[in-house]
Amino acid sequence: MYNQSGSRRWTHFRSALQLAIQRSAHKWTFEDFTECFPLYVEEDKNGASATFESIAEYIESQTVNDLEKLFKDYSVQDNIDILHRVVNEAKERKAKGGIGKDVWKEDLEPRVAVCARTVPIFESEVKRVRETLAAMEAENMHLQALLEENVIATNDGKQRAKELLDILDVVYEEWQKLPTDEIEAWTVQTIESLKPELPP
Repeated sequence: MYNQSGSRRWTHFRSALQLAIQRSAHKWTFEDFTECFPLYVEEDKNGASATFESIAEYIESQTVNDLEKLFKDYSVQDNIDILHRVVNEAKERKAKGGIGKDVWKEDLEPRVAVCARTVPIFESEVKRVRETLAAMEAENMHLQALLEENVIATNDGKQRAKELLDILDVVYEEWQKLPTDEIEAWTVQTIESLKPELPP
């Protein structure tokens, strides 16, 4: 049914459990079965007896299988063996008169004992979280400063571009006002006057 090796505590537990399963599976007696199925038992007592035994064996087998799965899922034998070892070690320490820092005392309040163990861990974790938070806040401040600088630089660039476009608009408007026909005629005359004269 289970691993035969293990602590004495596990062996006793396993034996008690096997006995409980057997008693549970056979708690329903053949007399109870006869009361439920009187005609069947009267017509075939041997067959009825075999059916009753099969049902009891099935219940026992199914219970064992369910418990094996449960014990495997929760490592019951390993945990009982650990408990057995811890109890034996405590008995040995007590016999030798050894007192450790975690020895139970009758006047020790469970809440105080738990706090003594957990509060330092929580304080250490709080300190670590605060340090992490401070580092993240510093990084965020740095990133915010960079972002603000970029926004200012972007706005300055946009303003400068707008000023240049305004100047171009003014230049274009002034260019539109110029007499292009006269400029073209002057340009042609200037080019003609600058041509070198060919010798006769």
